[in-house]
Amino acid sequence: MSMLVVKNVKKVYTTRFGGNKVTALQNVNLTVERGEFVAIMGESGSGKTTLLNIIATLDKPTEGEIELDGQSMQSMKEKHLAKFRRDRLGFVFQEFNLLDNFSVRDNIYLPLVLAGCSPAEMETRIRPIAEKLGITELLEKFPYEISGGQKQRVAVARAIITEPEMVLADEPTGALDSRSTDELLQQFSNINKDGQTILMVTHSIKAASTAGRVLFIKDGIVYHQIYRGDETNSEFYRKISDSLTALMGSGLRAANE
Repeated sequence: MSMLVVKNVKKVYTTRFGGNKVTALQNVNLTVERGEFVAIMGESGSGKTTLLNIIATLDKPTEGEIELDGQSMQSMKEKHLAKFRRDRLGFVFQEFNLLDNFSVRDNIYLPLVLAGCSPAEMETRIRPIAEKLGITELLEKFPYEISGGQKQRVAVARAIITEPEMVLADEPTGALDSRSTDELLQQFSNINKDGQTILMVTHSIKAASTAGRVLFIKDGIVYHQIYRGDETNSEFYRKISDSLTALMGSGLRAANE
C-alpha cells in the first residue's frame, strides 16, 4: 500500500463576492511510497503549493480524496486534524517559522511539548538529531543569533523529531545562499537514506535533482514525472532541465490523460 494517495483531487477557489471561480487543481492523481523522496515542480501559480497545502490538511479539496497510510483525511473531524498534523506530518517552510523568543532547543522541542512528551524523552530524541544535522553547539542560542542555513537545519530537526510519517517541505532552499542550499540538500538526502519519506515543492532544479522522482505540474494538472534511477545529481539535473523546457513549451502530455 502506498503511503500517500491523492485521488482525483480538484480545487476551485471562489472570489470574495462569488463572481469568479478559479480552478487551482484539476483531477490530480499521484502516489508516494514509503521512503521515497519526491519533488513537485512548476511555475508560480501552477498549483503546486495548493496541492501541498491540501496534502498537509491545511486546505480541503473541492473534490477528491487524500489518504495517508490508508487513512482518509477527508473523513477526519476538524478537532482531530491539528493532532494528526502534529503527530504524523513534519513541516519545513521557506521562512523557517522559528520563534525568536525560544531557544533553538525549545523550538525543536515544541511539537513534543504539545504532544505531552516527558523532558527525558525529549532529550533522548534531540541528541542524535542535533548531531546528525550539525547543530549541537547551537541548541542554547536563539534564532536571531544564527544564520539562515542554520535556522533551516533547526527547522528540519523540529520537523523530524516527532518521527513523522512524511516530511512536507515548501521551497525549503528559497531563502538560502548557495552554500547553505548545498548543506541543506545534503541533509535532506541523508535523512531520506535513513528511511524518512519526503515530499518537497520547489522551483529549484538543483533542489529537485536530489530527489528520487520529480512531478511536473502546470495549470493545476500533473503533466509528467521522471525518475532518477541510477543517475547522478548532475545527470538528473540535466534531465529535469530538459523536461521543464518541454513543459514550458507544452511538449508534455498530462500524466492524467
